[in-house]
Amino acid sequence: MVRTKKLFKAPPGYPNGLAATPEGIWVAEQKLSGRQATSYGLPEPRSLTEEAWLMDWNGKVVKQVTTHSRNTSGMAVGDGFVWMVANAPPQGVFQVDMNSKQVSHRQIPLGPATDGGGSHGAQWDNGKLWISALRLRANIRVDPKTWVPEIIIPFYQSPDHGRFHDITIEGDSMWQIVGNDCKSYKDYRPALVRYELSTGKVQETVDFLPNSCDPHGLAFYQGKLYGCDAGIHPNWTNNDSPTTGWIFEIEFV
Repeated sequence: MVRTKKLFKAPPGYPNGLAATPEGIWVAEQKLSGRQATSYGLPEPRSLTEEAWLMDWNGKVVKQVTTHSRNTSGMAVGDGFVWMVANAPPQGVFQVDMNSKQVSHRQIPLGPATDGGGSHGAQWDNGKLWISALRLRANIRVDPKTWVPEIIIPFYQSPDHGRFHDITIEGDSMWQIVGNDCKSYKDYRPALVRYELSTGKVQETVDFLPNSCDPHGLAFYQGKLYGCDAGIHPNWTNNDSPTTGWIFEIEFV
């Protein structure tokens, strides 16, 4: 099993994506607008741009990149770019340089040209981009230059794990956050599933101890796993989790 240890809070907003680098940990901002804002009882945001914050390991924001992603629910950092994955129209992956210039906006492959579906996670690994694709119900690896899909790892599914969140890579394994559908924090049962990267074979599942932070984003760096608690969760009261907005370490017990 695993437990969580709070480290520091993200900037105000809903943090829903992580990427760890030697410079620090990148955090993706999520905003809800239009029908989604209405469904959560939230006001329309003043601006629709969503930020990617680079925070040092003490919780200080040292860089901010502005993107046009929508309802961002995962991110990756690699090749000098931030890759924000949208979970609302116009969907897709936003490639943005470190000066907030958008380089490309492309849909998740193997879907309609204008709507490849939403995503709950992303990861950069060895020059390739992994995307947690909800329409495909799978993690898909694409070549970031040609946008050609190369490998697909189907989501692990069980009666108790029907929700899927962010992914990260540790060596020859991929970790993904999974969880059950429920109506409150107290009834949530998140877990980690580990896939063999080369085959997609499920190697193990690891449950979070009760009263852990609500995991949405996921990152691995120097032997440790990290997560973030977005503060909003489908079917829950907003900010139901007591660790809303926190970045945390995930420890095996």
